[in-house]
Amino acid sequence: MCMTIKELFPLVLTDIALFTVEERQLKVLLVQRKDAPAAGQWALPGGILKPDIDRSLEDTATRVLRSKTGVAVPHLEQVATFSGPDRDPRGWSVSALYYALLPRDRIGAVTGDKTEAIAWCDAHKPGHRCAFDHALLLRTAVIRLQDKVARSALPLHLLASQFTLTDLQQACEAILGRELDKSVFRRRIKDDPALIPLAGEFLRGPQRPAQLYQARAGFTF
Repeated sequence: MCMTIKELFPLVLTDIALFTVEERQLKVLLVQRKDAPAAGQWALPGGILKPDIDRSLEDTATRVLRSKTGVAVPHLEQVATFSGPDRDPRGWSVSALYYALLPRDRIGAVTGDKTEAIAWCDAHKPGHRCAFDHALLLRTAVIRLQDKVARSALPLHLLASQFTLTDLQQACEAILGRELDKSVFRRRIKDDPALIPLAGEFLRGPQRPAQLYQARAGFTF
């Protein structure tokens, strides 16, 4: 018996966990699917590879994310690949999972697809039952992000263009899900070349003025 083209070639997709930090909490963007399969359910933004316009899976992820959210992100990274015959009712599928980081001062720029509702949810406890195997995908992306921060990577792409060291520590705490000792954290990041102090620029408030920083040009997470 001859197999059809659809049976020979699996569905190839990308799914993206888009993270930001808001109110000292790690948030992830979920979209409420309009079309079948899983219409009405919440899922990570995702889409199908289009060989006529996508030269790579990263191109697919970038295109899908821009289509679903209306924004370009400063950091996009592939995490893992998921595959199998039962992941998607449309048939055998392969999905490349990415995570992306969005600065908190650009949250308002996320518009979402006009046909789908969007929600920023607690990345550790989303509060929605996710479609397909996206709960597993989200946990995998969170673990990868936590692992990088635990190994001293600085999540500067989650911060505004100007930030304090307290902002940075709170972003790390939101990702790791636990508090960090301030003195230990400051020693860890002391003299990190990615942090550029802005001469004469301070965040002033009721307490001692806090030095403002920016990320070094070309910084990569």
